[in-house]
Amino acid sequence: MPASPTPVPVLPLPIVEREAIDPGLDLAAEIDRLRRARRAVILAHFYQDGEVQDIADFVGDSLGLSQQAAATDAEVIAFCGVHFMAETAKILNMGKTVVMPDTDAGCSLADRCPPDVFAEWLKQYPGHAVVSYINTSVGVKALSDVICTSTNAVRVVESIPRDRPIVFAPDRHLGRWVMKQTGREMVLWPGFCVVHEQFTVRRILKLKEEYPEARLIAHPECEQSVLDLADYIGSTNQLIQHVVNDRAHDTFIVATEMGVMHQMRKLRPGVQVIGAPPDSGCECATCPYMRLNTMEKLYLALKNLQPEVTVPADLAARARLPIERMLALG
Repeated sequence: MPASPTPVPVLPLPIVEREAIDPGLDLAAEIDRLRRARRAVILAHFYQDGEVQDIADFVGDSLGLSQQAAATDAEVIAFCGVHFMAETAKILNMGKTVVMPDTDAGCSLADRCPPDVFAEWLKQYPGHAVVSYINTSVGVKALSDVICTSTNAVRVVESIPRDRPIVFAPDRHLGRWVMKQTGREMVLWPGFCVVHEQFTVRRILKLKEEYPEARLIAHPECEQSVLDLADYIGSTNQLIQHVVNDRAHDTFIVATEMGVMHQMRKLRPGVQVIGAPPDSGCECATCPYMRLNTMEKLYLALKNLQPEVTVPADLAARARLPIERMLALG
């Protein structure tokens, strides 16, 4: 990491005018036909609507999706997630076409850490290893030494020599949780996820009174006060696997985006999963960006190969190195 990081651009997103779709069209059948015709793979995050998850070739969290993107031999990648995820897939597959149903599907964490501002901020911390959460733009990745996900953040931080100071960006809550797990002090960028920031102790305690037998499971992007109440803390995929494997309990309060509950119910029929209520006036915790992807938009993306996600080759080369370092750690 150079002492004076080179600023990187904020990439413009393509604007696509969408055509009307015959309301009688069998979307699932047409998506499947186009998938075969395009030699495409459909990747979907656990936070997508259930019908999008069900039609995908692979459903996963950020780490799993990165691994699948790195390994695919498909000619087209249709990415049902948010923009930084599709960017990551493109960085790992510069010779392939990467499309996403809606390029307005951004991320509050990535948006609150602009690469030019991040580059200037890093000048305060020469000699620090820069660990960036995968929920960042390609520009921030290019300024980083290694990328992490919530699944492997502890492993990534522990791979850095203990005598080297660390900058962690952009999620302050995940960063504090990693500090607690590793005993490492880190400089934290003050970012947060708009979904996980809304969970509060007050509302969760009220829900636990209603379901006293329920186990609280939480994503480490939640505030520490919420994590202190949790019976289990893990990444999106780890939360799903915990519900599937914990046969001593059959009721769970889930403090993360409610899309994960589709897989929990699918993999363990009969389990009772209750979404922790956000402190926003809504009774369900949904990511407004993730839910911009729909079956209609996925169909059009495969039909027209638009909107396409592109990354300049020089920037992609810089961003690929820290992603590959992460993937090499498992």
